[in-house]
Order: sequence, then C-alpha cells, then structure tokens
Amino acid sequence: MSIWYNHVRTRIRLRALTDNYALIRTRASNPAPVIKSDAYGHGIREVARAFFAAGARTMAAGTVGEAAVLKDTTPESEVLSLLGPIDAADYALVCEHDIIPFAGSTEQLLLLEEAAGKAGVPVRVALKFDTGMSRLGFSADEAGSVADTLDGLTHVRPVMACSHLATADDPAQDEYVQEQAQRFEGILHALHARGLGVQGSLANSGAIFGHPRTHHDLQRPGISLYGGNPFHGTSRAALGQGLRQGMDVVSRLVQVRTIPAGQSVSYGRTFTAEREMRIGIIAAGYADNYSRGLSSKAQMLVRGRRVDVLGRVCMQLTAVDLGPAPEAVVGDEVHMLGGQGANAISVEELAGWWGTISYEVFCLLGQNQREYVD
Repeated sequence: MSIWYNHVRTRIRLRALTDNYALIRTRASNPAPVIKSDAYGHGIREVARAFFAAGARTMAAGTVGEAAVLKDTTPESEVLSLLGPIDAADYALVCEHDIIPFAGSTEQLLLLEEAAGKAGVPVRVALKFDTGMSRLGFSADEAGSVADTLDGLTHVRPVMACSHLATADDPAQDEYVQEQAQRFEGILHALHARGLGVQGSLANSGAIFGHPRTHHDLQRPGISLYGGNPFHGTSRAALGQGLRQGMDVVSRLVQVRTIPAGQSVSYGRTFTAEREMRIGIIAAGYADNYSRGLSSKAQMLVRGRRVDVLGRVCMQLTAVDLGPAPEAVVGDEVHMLGGQGANAISVEELAGWWGTISYEVFCLLGQNQREYVD
C-alpha cells in the first residue's frame, strides 16, 4: 500500500482467495502460492497468513526483501525468492531468513557460497533455467556446467530446478509450451544424471489449468489465486470456471449536477453532451492508479447500475453519466472494480477498457488503502 491521501478503498475478500487455492489444489498436486509484488496488490502479510491457514507450506515472493517479509510472517513455511539475490544485502538476507532463492548465473552461485560461508549456514537454491522467456536464468545447454560449479561448492545445495512458461495461457501457442516443456525435461534429465536430486517446477496458472505435462513436483499459481482466469477470452475459458475475484475497489460520489446540451465535460472537451444530462463526479483519478487511459471507455457501478465514464479521467476526479442511476445522491458508494450481482465489474473487463492485463489492474489499484472484509 502506498496511496494514503484519497477516498479510494480497496476491499479484499481473503475467503475468495483461499477458495481459489482450494480449487487449484484439485488441479495441481503441490501448488506454492505466488505472493510477489505485495500479493498482486492484495497485501503480502494478510494473504500469506490466509494461505498458510488454508494449508500452503511453500510460498513464493519476488525480491529477496519481500521473501524475508513473507518468511517473518509465516516462519514455518518454505519461502522462494523468484527474482533471487541482486545486491550484497540480498545475499545476507537469504542466509539470515533461510530463503530458497532462484539462482540463474554462476556469479550468483559463487556469491551465495561466499555469503553462506561467512554466515556459517547452508543455503538451498532453486536453479533457474531459461527455456524460452529470454529473461533470467542459465541457458538450457548449461546444465552440465552448472553441475560442475556446484561440485566445487560446500555451502550451496540445489533443491529445485525451475523455468517459466511464456505462452501457457494462449491456446494458439500450445506448440511453444511443448517446446519449453521438452527443453525443461532435458534439463532435469541432465541434472539428475549428475546425481542432483532436484525437484522440477515449471507450471504457472495457465499451465496448472491447461497443461498437465508441465506440472512436475511443484506448481506456482499466481493470477488464478486472485480470481483472474488465465484463459479468459479464449476457447479454454471454461477451464478457469469457479475462480472468484477477491478485490473490489470503491470510492464515493462527491457531486451531482445537471448540464445542458452542448456542455463539454473535463479537460480537452473530449466529451460534449448531446442532451441535458445528470452527471456525477467521483473521487478517483489517475493519482489513485485509476488510469487516464480509461477516459470515455470505462464504466463504474452506482447503486448497482452501470454508468459510463465521461471525458478525461482527472488526477483525483472522474465524471460519469448518472442517467442509468437517477436516484444517486452525493455520498453514494461507487465501485470502480467489483460490486454485487450481474453488473459487477470483473478485473478482465476493467483491464480490457484499460488496454492492459488483470495483473496490472490488481497491482496498481491494490496500492490504495486496503480493507479486509472477511
């Protein structure tokens, strides 16, 4: 949470998240919830406690610093750092908090050995391989040299080999998923042949629901935990049926006014009323991470009815057409995300208006002040 100065409130339903985790456990044998980036804007501490109470014993954060917070919150859990150590402080935190970092370079392994030697503790690592994302990790043909490096280390013990899928949520790119899966299987075979009894971890949310071949020993669900269907809008959308959105975002109606035909609304005069209109001014704008890109595209929920955003979203205010909600009055609660009933605004719908993905919607709107409602 970082936005403290506004009237926007992000409401989190932890029960929805743990219900999603329970659903995922019917599809995956050993899911480790991914709670990176402040639990996708849902709050790392609160979400970690909820998942631990629901039975999760391995969880993953992003940075090492975030992993340390996660370990402090649920000390009995095994904690992965998906980004792994970057600076000297990270290497020390790994040792102090018994974190299992992803390591995708020889330099990281050597620095972990040095830090572990100074701390006098062993360090378990997850070996990160790049099978097709072209981001972090050893290349697929480095498995042998990685084993050679590990042979010379005293304090570093590999317990897992990991990679990440680029297109698991896109049915049109199944072939690339299979290419990555085959490369990863080759990596595991090479490591096991060298006597490294590492577990395999490849599957993300899309793979959990759509690609059983990729499940291996441990799966890493992310967006699906928070109610995002990884196959939304595709031919496989039914695979994510039953996932529940855990975040609502609300503000309030601060002014109601009637404007005549021909009157423009907001900056730049991008909207002009064709008739007399009753409009509302909502206390939310791009400073609250409600994107300016939603100008004249999005809808909000007032008294359970959809109302259109009019003109440009301002820094802390947004205008809407109150025609569908004629009884609305100043002080009414307004949903920018979520709500009750058939008119509730889904994260995928808001992301579509925004021109982005559900991940960004959660991460950004989750920076507003949070309330836990169950």
